[in-house]
Amino acid sequence: MACRIRMDIVEMLNAAGSGHTGGSLSAADIVTALYFYKMKHNPKEPKWDGRDRFVLSKGHAAPVQYAALARAGYFPVEELRTLRQLGSRLQGHPDSKKLPGVEVSTGSLGQGLSISSGMALALKTDKKPNRVYTLLGDGELQEGQVWEAAMLAAHYGLDNLTAVIDHNGLQIDGPVAKVMGVEPISDKFKAFGWDVIEIDGHDMSAVVDALDRASTHRGRPTAIVARTIKGKGCTLFEGKVEFHGTAPSDEELQVALKEIGGE
Repeated sequence: MACRIRMDIVEMLNAAGSGHTGGSLSAADIVTALYFYKMKHNPKEPKWDGRDRFVLSKGHAAPVQYAALARAGYFPVEELRTLRQLGSRLQGHPDSKKLPGVEVSTGSLGQGLSISSGMALALKTDKKPNRVYTLLGDGELQEGQVWEAAMLAAHYGLDNLTAVIDHNGLQIDGPVAKVMGVEPISDKFKAFGWDVIEIDGHDMSAVVDALDRASTHRGRPTAIVARTIKGKGCTLFEGKVEFHGTAPSDEELQVALKEIGGE
């Protein structure tokens, strides 16, 4: 399924002629595990009260969420090719007013963990068992609001909250370490009172195990620091900052589809 979602990503970005390739591909394994293994959700009833919540804090990686939603049955797969077109429900960043399955409109980096903490606090206050998951980019950790939210989540013991950091080491202006270093990420979350799990974000068994472990932690929120590769799935894109916000050409698309999907 993660391979299928990666193929959807490059196809829709090629059709749009714009969008974010690298960060969508790097998060594909994580998002696949959430939607097709871990989260409780119902495509036929997107607002089902018993659902877990997912917030794509790195909203520019919308293609990976759109592909997962379509493959899960929230809307027709054929609609993916309308990405970024005028009037499409699949805007450049997720729009909760238009697309079923999108909990929050995101895109302004740094806000997702705050929103997720509020959701988790409300659910905990109401004594509901639902969980909240949010996906952040590592460059996004440069935003001060992330750390205010981290402090709040630990203060209120939001053990129903899991934040996954897509730690691919690159952002639009270059390597995260050069633009503004965010390491040591794990030690920082620990210092803020979080439980931390470090994994290879492309090892599906490790991703699944981390999500399971996070749901057993009590009294603290959990941060999963997932080391990933920008553009994972096609060597044309892997580890290349220029594909942060560049769509595949027709030729690059064919190479990517063959490499991701095989024969």
